[in-house]
Amino acid sequence: MADWNPTSWMSKPIKQEVVYEDTEGVQTALAKLQQLPPLVTPQEIVNLKKSLRNVALGKAFVLQGGDCAELFDYCNQEMIEAKVKLLLQMSLVLIWGANKPVVRIARIAGQFAKPRSSPMETVDGVTMPSFRGDNINGFAANPVCRKPDPSRLVSAYFHSAATLNYLRASLSSGLADLHSPLDWGLGHVITPSVKEKYERIVNRVTDSLRFMRTVGLDTDRGIETVDIYTSHEGLLLEYEQSLTRLLKHPPNAFSGPEPAAYSGSPLGATTTTASSSHPKGYYATSAHFLWIGDRTRQLDGAHVEFFRGLANPIGIKIGPSMSPDELVNLLNVVNPTKEIGKVTLISRYGASKIAQHLPAHIAAVQQSGHIPVWQCDPMHGNTQTTPSGVKTRHFSDILSELRQALEIHRAAGSFLGGMHLELTGEAVTECVGGAGGLTEDGLSERYTTFCDPRLNEKQALELAFLVAGFYREGLDGPESNAM
Repeated sequence: MADWNPTSWMSKPIKQEVVYEDTEGVQTALAKLQQLPPLVTPQEIVNLKKSLRNVALGKAFVLQGGDCAELFDYCNQEMIEAKVKLLLQMSLVLIWGANKPVVRIARIAGQFAKPRSSPMETVDGVTMPSFRGDNINGFAANPVCRKPDPSRLVSAYFHSAATLNYLRASLSSGLADLHSPLDWGLGHVITPSVKEKYERIVNRVTDSLRFMRTVGLDTDRGIETVDIYTSHEGLLLEYEQSLTRLLKHPPNAFSGPEPAAYSGSPLGATTTTASSSHPKGYYATSAHFLWIGDRTRQLDGAHVEFFRGLANPIGIKIGPSMSPDELVNLLNVVNPTKEIGKVTLISRYGASKIAQHLPAHIAAVQQSGHIPVWQCDPMHGNTQTTPSGVKTRHFSDILSELRQALEIHRAAGSFLGGMHLELTGEAVTECVGGAGGLTEDGLSERYTTFCDPRLNEKQALELAFLVAGFYREGLDGPESNAM
């Protein structure tokens, strides 16, 4: 791409810009980041691209989830394992329901920066910068803490690296071993109906694995581990640019196994060899998958300019404000070769608006010849504020938008390839409803998010059962809804 380089975004207008007073500190931080090794490898990124191509073609399903805004304090064993185990539980349900491989992408190890509707806010009569995420400023409501601090850019890298290190180590040590899925536990899920459904699926999988062992087919370590990719919104372009690397020589120039710099396959997978080379190009190595938010997807903007030159698979949030023509134009800019699965369209309309907008978006994309991954984000369009001023989401709205997305895609001859959720493995009380019957009065029990409300474990599992039941009905008939 002759007219693109990692700095060309600087000539474009930018939204959600961070203004630092300490310009020298910014340059010092960025220079340090440029010298540090990549957080992920090009081979891992290409492996994800291959998997997402299968999703776009209807051969797999993608589950993406994690915190709304990661904090540096979330970099600890308990919280990392809780998120990973929840994704594993959900993917097990989805694999059983859809009878397809599940591509797991976590919002982890880098989801620090968050877009805000206003750069400033007033707290107790004092006006100060809004909290923009741990890699920009602090959450404490005082002007000193809220001042953008460039040293946090380097802290973000090392917290991401520590998270990735433990994630890789725990997966390679058998955290996801399907021989003993019950070891994952159900954590805080105490609702009998949810627990019973999950355990029934676990028992069926366990029976299948026992049969494989009996007949001697249980020799591949692939059932003892899984792939988990990392992702975050590519909001802070200075940070992303500093971790973008040009791959000039694909590893098939070497004989035998790939060198150590490229030998790590997706988190938890086995080592690949030079035969599965990846193309030359610019790779954003802060994560396997980056997305553009609904606030920063301007056709002539800095974020679209940066993303269009990346070799990574990318996501784009689309909402009610996007016209069908604008969507097609955007796809033409970021994916001019119409590479299948290169772009994931993450729809976030809201339960009351999805029927009005999604059919036209699907039709326009089908006519354009692009084949993206369609993913439903049923969270962001359904945010509400209680009379007491607490931000929440109603589980019934989340469920409704996801169900409508499934039905609309099926009616259009398309298919929903995945879901994108803000969730946590902790027993939080942030979204109203679900099997636990959480009410607005109960939100204060354990409301710990620093930004948007997240699904807790039992609510996230319920959504997995919905999707599994939808696909099971198509595979086996209506009786499968009983799970």
